[in-house]
Amino acid sequence: MSNSAENKFEPRRRARRRALQALYQWHLTAQDVGEILIQFREEQDFSNVDTELFATLVRKVSKGQAGIDEKMKPFLDRPLTQLDVIEHVILSIGTYELLHCIELPHQVIINEAINLAKQFGAEQGHSFINGVLDKAAKQWRDPSSLSPFNPV
Repeated sequence: MSNSAENKFEPRRRARRRALQALYQWHLTAQDVGEILIQFREEQDFSNVDTELFATLVRKVSKGQAGIDEKMKPFLDRPLTQLDVIEHVILSIGTYELLHCIELPHQVIINEAINLAKQFGAEQGHSFINGVLDKAAKQWRDPSSLSPFNPV
């Protein structure tokens, strides 16, 4: 991928990274999401960050966490309570995007989640994230849209 293409998507990557950090803080502290959003904007560099995506992910994932958890449960090989907080947050963001950001190809969502897991998660966490979101995408997204090479 060329540098300009990478730079084009960097604000969205940074937004997901910040959303992961904000949602992690929310999980650990149960602090008000509005306060966390304000704190992040005041204390962190938001240049080259898609601030709208950041705020949307933090608000929608935190507000819909119970429903997101229910949606992802069938794809997990362990109880939610046994998930590492980072894995839980990454899966929550990925689940939200798979279900509500239909304009985004599922491969992009899964790849972004894997990259977050490699950067912030446990050593083999990215494999777990990949497996869960891949199974979910196959069920939630139109199977004919999962591969552009499927013959009609």
